[in-house]
Amino acid sequence: MAGPPTSSDSKSRVLTTFLDHPTFSCAQCSAVIALQDELISKAFSGRDGRGFLMNSAVNLKMGRREDRALLTGVHTVADVFCMGCNDRMGWYYHKASDHSQKYKEGKYLLEREKLIKENNWKLDD
Repeated sequence: MAGPPTSSDSKSRVLTTFLDHPTFSCAQCSAVIALQDELISKAFSGRDGRGFLMNSAVNLKMGRREDRALLTGVHTVADVFCMGCNDRMGWYYHKASDHSQKYKEGKYLLEREKLIKENNWKLDD
């Protein structure tokens, strides 16, 4: 999976194929956002409710980096937006000020309500 998106990613193509792996997709435009295998935890809080901590994500463009006071302290984060529809999907953790929160650095918090869980089940004929 790719590292953090950059502002220049806004002109990139939306990736669509993940070889039948279960994914999380944008609820607005159905662009694939992350593989379900990249899920670290469902026990996070986003801006609008529950959030998923993800190891990596795709098809996101990054907003401006800022220091934000979150439930677990001040973190340097950047909002991330779907490349398909520009909907705000959550944020990317650049830096955590508290040593106990360093594990979040380089990870994504994706808002549960912004995602659709795609299982890619196949039915026998």
